[in-house]
Amino acid sequence: MTDALTLTLTPNLAKPDDSYALLLAAHEGLTKAQSDALNARLILLLANHIGDPQVLKQALTEAKRGLRDD
Repeated sequence: MTDALTLTLTPNLAKPDDSYALLLAAHEGLTKAQSDALNARLILLLANHIGDPQVLKQALTEAKRGLRDD
């Protein structure tokens, strides 16, 4: 059982391929700007769902991991 204040990093999607397909389908037919806006809105909705600023901070840190050269 995970702590409610800890980001879940282990696989947690019942059907990850289906979830990925949903994400791809949501972007079909959108311009780059619309796709970026969809991503931003999705991030804000999921951040609101998370609710806890510490878990959100963990998620942001994890998402940035490997993006910088340091």
